Amino acid sequence: MRKSKREDLATPTDKELIEEEKKLRRLRFIVDFALQYVSTQNITHDEALRVVEGVRKHALKLFPGKEETFDLIYIPRFRRALNERFKRA
Repeated sequence: MRKSKREDLATPTDKELIEEEKKLRRLRFIVDFALQYVSTQNITHDEALRVVEGVRKHALKLFPGKEETFDLIYIPRFRRALNERFKRA
């Protein structure tokens, strides 16, 4: 049975899936690196917030329109790291 053109458009190709996976791996690396950097380097709270904002901007370049997803998944991790690093409740 042949798929309709609409179904063909909705189904991602192997190339698209591979590209998506590459972008996800890159984002994970950037987030992990930033979390490690914030946790271990002698930086101010304001500098740490700028690091987080830079990661968010890069994530939105990789995944435009996914602000809410970033905020749900990654902001809590950054908040915990910043609270621990700067001893805030």
